[in-house]
Amino acid sequence: MEAPKRSRTATRARLLAGALEVFAERGFAGASVEDICDQAGFTRGAFYSNFGSKDELVLALFQATTDRLLEQIEALLPELANQPGTLLDAVLGLLDEAIGDQRQWHLISTEFTLHALRNPEAARALAEQRAMFRASLTRLVEEISAASHVQFSVPAEQFVRLVIALHEGARSQSLLEPSVVPAGSLEHAFLPIVLDAVSRPSR
Repeated sequence: MEAPKRSRTATRARLLAGALEVFAERGFAGASVEDICDQAGFTRGAFYSNFGSKDELVLALFQATTDRLLEQIEALLPELANQPGTLLDAVLGLLDEAIGDQRQWHLISTEFTLHALRNPEAARALAEQRAMFRASLTRLVEEISAASHVQFSVPAEQFVRLVIALHEGARSQSLLEPSVVPAGSLEHAFLPIVLDAVSRPSR
């Protein structure tokens, strides 16, 4: 049983990697299942035994990326949980490392978001995936605030939403104007100010 499971995991990983390449070249709408299979070296049967649609594959890409990010953040907690500022800097660095090719990822996530806005089923699936990611991040923020004896004046989930919004908006600007807005510069400049504004030492 273990060997088939490893084989299935390897197949999914190759399909996901192939999809990244095809999406970057042709876009989400322009890429076909056949294109993805050709890039990964598999048949349509292999694709549909792992994913029900291109939508499901993109959501799996999102899930794999966010899972990797959450694992990296959790690994930092024992050492940095009582140093919110230092931890924030480390997390901002991980956001970029977890994604890898920022331009490629931004194109995929933006295209799929536009697709979801036009497709109610895709919108529900994307909203659910993002909600699970926010819930995990919110739990980590609450753990950090407890360990560092910091109390938020806003719900932790709202702070997480702001962090995500700032990071995604800043990434768009840095990709368009890299010499004016270097990657990560807005987040590193303003998130510490926001953190100070919405938190205080707990009694």
